[in-house]
Amino acid sequence: MKLHNLINRRSFISGTAVSGAGLMLSSGLAVHKTSAEERSSKGEAEPMEMEVTATEDLMREHGVLRRVLIAYSESARRIRQASAEGIYEPLNKAAQLFRDFGENYHEKLLEEAHIFPAVSRAGGEASTYPEILIAQHSRGREITAYIISATSGKGPVDVRKFVSAMRSFVRMYRAHAAREDTIVFPAWKQTMSEKQLEEMGERFEDIEHKQFGEDGFEKAVSQIAAIEAQLGLADLSKFTAPPV
Repeated sequence: MKLHNLINRRSFISGTAVSGAGLMLSSGLAVHKTSAEERSSKGEAEPMEMEVTATEDLMREHGVLRRVLIAYSESARRIRQASAEGIYEPLNKAAQLFRDFGENYHEKLLEEAHIFPAVSRAGGEASTYPEILIAQHSRGREITAYIISATSGKGPVDVRKFVSAMRSFVRMYRAHAAREDTIVFPAWKQTMSEKQLEEMGERFEDIEHKQFGEDGFEKAVSQIAAIEAQLGLADLSKFTAPPV
């Protein structure tokens, strides 16, 4: 497995000091790093490197896409409450992110090119899903194109149509990603040996680098975090449910 940095898409460091804010999973790995010289002077051991498998990586990418879904659902609620000021520009960025990272990379280059064909050939329950999932990818691309167009600032937005499109997109992809995470990806993993799975991880990494350069996942996390900040969604505590 290729390691380009101490922290990259397929490896992360454990045993380092975590900042006082803790490990912020919602916006990437926030880890306090010390240099090799500092560790040596303190008599500290070198940090362990733990691999992230190809299936774990796919689910992490789903995490980015789910954060776009949260941006859509929260924005739809605000628009319906006539509180849409400053909302369309970050939504345009969110849709562009979903297109680039979700549709053109995660869906087309990983799922449709490698995962779905293998699952279909293997048979069983999971093999009944790829046809439906591909149809949903196609519908999702239609909706993404509409969201990008509607938020381009080139004309007035049909609020009712726009909100309906975002809500239907969110509803579809929540069910879509949940089935992939719990049925399709585990079934795909079962079609390979440990060595083959590692080779697929290498191939996925090569595809990512070709598509985005180094650290494509980290860049996507940074993008969605910036979008959340623009929309006032960066504070996770705001999503805590009220008492019953």
